[in-house]
Amino acid sequence: MIYFDNSATTKVHPEVLNTFVTVNEKFWANPASIHTFGHQTNELLQSAREQIAAILKTSSEKVYFTSGGTESNNLAIFGLAQKYKQRGKHVLISEIEHPSIIEAAKKMNELGFEVEWIPVDSEGIILLESVKKSIRNDTVLVSVMHVNNETGAIQPIEELSNIVRKKSRALIHMDAVQSFGKIPVNFMDLDVDSITISSHKIHGLKGSGLLALKKFIEIEPILYGGGQESGIRSGTTSVPLAVSTAKAMRLSMENLGSKAVKLQSLSDDLIEFLQSFSFIKVISPTKKAPHIISFSVKKMKGEVLINALQQQDVIVSTSSACSSRQTKTSHVLKAMHISDDYIKGVLRISLSTISTQQEVDQFKIVFKHVMNVIKGD
Repeated sequence: MIYFDNSATTKVHPEVLNTFVTVNEKFWANPASIHTFGHQTNELLQSAREQIAAILKTSSEKVYFTSGGTESNNLAIFGLAQKYKQRGKHVLISEIEHPSIIEAAKKMNELGFEVEWIPVDSEGIILLESVKKSIRNDTVLVSVMHVNNETGAIQPIEELSNIVRKKSRALIHMDAVQSFGKIPVNFMDLDVDSITISSHKIHGLKGSGLLALKKFIEIEPILYGGGQESGIRSGTTSVPLAVSTAKAMRLSMENLGSKAVKLQSLSDDLIEFLQSFSFIKVISPTKKAPHIISFSVKKMKGEVLINALQQQDVIVSTSSACSSRQTKTSHVLKAMHISDDYIKGVLRISLSTISTQQEVDQFKIVFKHVMNVIKGD
């Protein structure tokens, strides 16, 4: 099987899985318990937190373990806006965010906040001029993802930050689920206030992620209970998941430069191949993360292509796993104003650091065969 759906989820790294099993076997105590075993387990939890803080160059007290990207994004949107609402209730959200941001932002309207959407250009890049016009003194929060999960477009976060800092006291949240471990992500240099990371996108385990804040930034909880995670995320913390997340993050940072070069080479090869078909339009922009390639076959449904490819043991997806089972058109593609001829036939190839040239070569053979069968050539 050729698995090219890594933006939906990745295969668990053997070392990460081994870490998870070992911690479950040896440190199963509740880290909040006051007995010695509980203290030992908590020390392991804090060690994982400190390792992640060192990677992100923030304080360990500002790393909060969650169930994954969706919870982390919700915590950021609701928690930051509520904590700093005295600054204002105006919120800026890009049109191409993940549903966990989009739907949370819609709920913010019901809670009395004014949500304004940042448009994008035809390549799916946010319009900075629009940000300049929309930012206000009472803007409390701006949320823009680092790498789009459907197209791979890299957003101009540093330029965005410069605009926001000059014109307001708004906080900036960055969803880095599709960028961390794929391209350099410097939390401090990008000058954002919070960052979301999901473990299963970097060969970690599902059900695990984190929200990290810059030092001195505070946040309101959205879950209440026993006061775990410094009172920000109540619920017994899964130490095995936390430790394995730290492991996955460390592994993803090893030789990141050479991994990115390899991914870029595979991506360039695939794009050159796809552009050889007159009826295919590459949706992904030039400035994109190397692991995501979005393209469309003219006047064809993506589901038809996915089914045909998986019959040949090739796994790809439509625009996003979070919306691929729904029949409605992707909000990202709509925001990019993709034409009717192409908007239904979008496929996403998403590679990982374990993808190979051999897989790419085999994909090209299978894809050409499938196109010939479907088009009757």
